[in-house]
Amino acid sequence: MSTTMEPVGRSVSSALGSKVGRWAVYLIVFLWTIPTFGILVSSFRPEKAVKSTGWWTVFFRPEFTFSNYQYVLGSDGGGDNLAKFVMNSFKITIPATIISVAIAAIAAYAFSWMDFKGRDWLFVAVTTLLIVPLQMALVPLSQLFNKGAHITLPIIDKTITVFPDPGLTNKVGALWIAHSCFGMPFCIFLLKNFMSSLPKEIIESARVDGAGHLTVFRKLVVPLSVPALASLSIFQFVYIWNDLLIARIFGGGDNLPVIAKLVEVSGSRGQSWHLLTSAAFISMFFPLVVFFALQRYFVKGLLAGAVKG
Repeated sequence: MSTTMEPVGRSVSSALGSKVGRWAVYLIVFLWTIPTFGILVSSFRPEKAVKSTGWWTVFFRPEFTFSNYQYVLGSDGGGDNLAKFVMNSFKITIPATIISVAIAAIAAYAFSWMDFKGRDWLFVAVTTLLIVPLQMALVPLSQLFNKGAHITLPIIDKTITVFPDPGLTNKVGALWIAHSCFGMPFCIFLLKNFMSSLPKEIIESARVDGAGHLTVFRKLVVPLSVPALASLSIFQFVYIWNDLLIARIFGGGDNLPVIAKLVEVSGSRGQSWHLLTSAAFISMFFPLVVFFALQRYFVKGLLAGAVKG
């Protein structure tokens, strides 16, 4: 019986390097968290304390109030009524995330496990859309939502309606469709990489036993793809929640999300920045909740399809 001994110098060096690396990560995380923690502390401090002392003085002279949150969430006394815009954000973000992830999962399964002509070229075309700026599609999509699609034939002088007016002008449904369309290339790319790395034997065994594509997708692929689906849901939720451009163009005044109101508050309350801290943390709170709720799947999702075998 023989054993292989690692040189003492190398083992000590590896342990020291691992310890230094671990503390370096702790330091980076600590420094990265300081601004967010400062916003949280300042959001609970009175206006006089916020404007006269730094947030770290709360450890020596603790003084807290909920008046900042009551003001920005309410509409009485000139409040910002952020509660309404938070509900608008939920109304936009949750359906748009579900729609985009669900459609992308079906498409990723088709690209991974269904044989059809031109599959690889079609996948390349879809992923190529990742490099196309979404601003290029804003005007055509806006015209489609507002007027539909029509073609005029000059020879017979007749207009043919290709797509009727959907009646989505300044409607929340327009935001669902727009976010789903713009997020689809990334969603399909991420999920396809994961689903194509699933064990081929499992899929083939189910097909041999007579299971159709819908059964395989619903009972095998979706349960096995939970890490990738959860990770993608985090990305989509945070992206849609923080979007301002698409919401401004397609949502109209009644469907503006909380980020749009936060921009307005930032411009109108330059001297009342104790209220800005409360408004900012309200806009940050729900994406943080979603992230921490799904964080155990996050790393697995980031590595989706990176390693096979």
